[in-house]
Amino acid sequence: MKKRVKSFLMIHIIPPLVFAFLYLLRMTLRIEHVNRPSSDKWGTAFNYIVCFWHGRLLMMPFAKEGGGGKVLISRHRDGELIARIVHYFGIGTVRGSYRKEGSVSSLREILQNLRNNIDIAITPDGPKGPRHVVKKGIAELSRLSGKPLLPVSYGARKKKPFIPGTVLSSPIPFQKLFSCGATPSLSALI
Repeated sequence: MKKRVKSFLMIHIIPPLVFAFLYLLRMTLRIEHVNRPSSDKWGTAFNYIVCFWHGRLLMMPFAKEGGGGKVLISRHRDGELIARIVHYFGIGTVRGSYRKEGSVSSLREILQNLRNNIDIAITPDGPKGPRHVVKKGIAELSRLSGKPLLPVSYGARKKKPFIPGTVLSSPIPFQKLFSCGATPSLSALI
């Protein structure tokens, strides 16, 4: 019974609450974008493999105006929670990972989405770490797809742990948030 209640909360109650919290937090922040691809290129003429550190995923739904794209999320229970939250932002999901069962099918799905000009977002350090160490899978994905990597991050002067005991941090309301995405060179786009 206790497990069913917890599951119900994780699937039906927590995702809309987290979405509402993030949306309200976003309304209080002044976001300054640095080196972001122009909107007429991002998601139309070109698409990218967007990568960001796992500890910086909290504000990533706001990195691209209008949302869209898909994010690679594990099939784990925590991944289900994140998948349901990003759904509220209009972001699709590809479920799987590079190391576990189903990785071949998720790779096929990722490559198909990239061919159809759908951006794919991946955390190259993954939930298990090590933190801020890029795993070779994302470079291989870029090679296989011919799509450029677009590293994206955000930073704020003041932030607090979103969930105590984790590396996930949240900016404090009513401040400036810097969001940056290193624009690939023109040769990488051709």
